[in-house]
Amino acid sequence: MRHYYRNTQIEGTCIIFRSWYISSKSVFIGSCIAIVLLCVFHEWLRVFQRKVDYRVALALQKANGGPGSSGRRSPSPNRSGRSSPEGNLEDAGLLSGRRLLNTYLTGVPVPQTSRILRASIYGATVFISFFLMLVFMTYNAYLIAATVFGAALGHYIFGATMNPDTILSDGSQGKGMACH
Repeated sequence: MRHYYRNTQIEGTCIIFRSWYISSKSVFIGSCIAIVLLCVFHEWLRVFQRKVDYRVALALQKANGGPGSSGRRSPSPNRSGRSSPEGNLEDAGLLSGRRLLNTYLTGVPVPQTSRILRASIYGATVFISFFLMLVFMTYNAYLIAATVFGAALGHYIFGATMNPDTILSDGSQGKGMACH
């Protein structure tokens, strides 16, 4: 019977794949180091993702005439005469497809290469975060500690600066589907 709490077993632990089987203390230590490095890489990738988004936004802003011209559509008035982001959804109808979709797609179109790059980075961060979640779900106290330590170390290394104005005005950090 496997105990899911206080599991401190070192040898005989399987981590995610059958081929990632801990057969000795040295393999276990190497696995903990690999997990820490993967967590640090994940934090770097999240910072890199924000830098790419920032550069894409700057390029789009420059292409569209400078600051303040983000290309956002102004909200259209609804039946009551008040302006709403959804526009006149009642008049558009639920089955009018493109018109309904266009009311939600606001902003400046992102070039294809930038979209591919951003989607690839996002997919990698989601994959790594779910992978680390599976490592965490081995319920091995040492592997959990390696995951937490790696995430904290990565955040310490790559979180040395922040933009207070952005944090205070926006509040979100854009984690998406990241598990930690």
